[in-house]
Amino acid sequence: MTFEFIVQPNFNFVKSFGEKFNIPVFNDGLQIPPHMGKGHIKMVDVEPGFKFVLHHYTLKEDFHLKRKPPEENNELVSIVFNSNEIPMDFTKERESAVQFLKTNGSSIQIASTALATETFFPANAEVYFGVIGIKRQMLASLLRIGETSGPMETILHSNALFFYHEKMIPEVVRVLKQVSEINGENKLSNLLYSIKAHEMIYLLFDKLLDRAVEKQSPVNRSDIDKLYAIRTAILADMGQPPQLNALAKMAGMSETKMKQLFKQVFGDTIYNYYQNERMQEAGFLLKHAGYSVSETGYRLGFSNLSHFSRLFEKYYGITPKKYTLAG
Repeated sequence: MTFEFIVQPNFNFVKSFGEKFNIPVFNDGLQIPPHMGKGHIKMVDVEPGFKFVLHHYTLKEDFHLKRKPPEENNELVSIVFNSNEIPMDFTKERESAVQFLKTNGSSIQIASTALATETFFPANAEVYFGVIGIKRQMLASLLRIGETSGPMETILHSNALFFYHEKMIPEVVRVLKQVSEINGENKLSNLLYSIKAHEMIYLLFDKLLDRAVEKQSPVNRSDIDKLYAIRTAILADMGQPPQLNALAKMAGMSETKMKQLFKQVFGDTIYNYYQNERMQEAGFLLKHAGYSVSETGYRLGFSNLSHFSRLFEKYYGITPKKYTLAG
């Protein structure tokens, strides 16, 4: 199942989706029909130049959502909040759950709408997917930042194509789930959607402001595909530290360009990103996949379990054993 679209200032995603799949639309919302799955899609005009579209559904088929680039660049910034819940059936098979987490991890993407993007939703996964389309002038007015540099300068003022990736922090996941539970019959529901959309922007840009203010380079679709291939290779085996020369050769990039663009897009060096993801997976293996502390440490390439415990405690503020026992 595939849906392709092009973002324009007056584009109505819900109407276009409804026409494509022959689903009736009411008050800029639609219900997923039983033969496709369950859930809904809702669009809210928060303010002129600021739209929010919420997707909350579980589909029976894999779903590819493809945004194609417009013929002319526009001033719209696209912010995508994607949170996938691991299907309950996967918890019966630990390896499947681990692989699902790696492949379909939640993320936030901030990009020029002139860049083509593709999002994959696996069948039978509960999806919380929010999209904000906002004009730069409106975004700058909301943020009220004086001097800008680094990613903020690029997003708000540069004509260069940009793409940034952030992990979904728990606070954003919480808000996205709250949005999915808003009762559309409530006469003040649009006000609540607006409040939550503003809160999500705040939480995201509060994180982006922590990024380094280094010079930003323009990116294209090919660069982004290569960087995600590098990220996938890093996540494929958490027991092996990334080899920069091998990753650069695989991606067809110079090592210098790879390191610079990876840090620019993902907000950290390749090695630090690997270590953070390593600790994230350690927490998942201990809490949700049923692995013991020693099994988790050895699986993630630690021959010295004391070293593993020290790194884990530094990351989580608690020892692996206590983390396993915590509710």
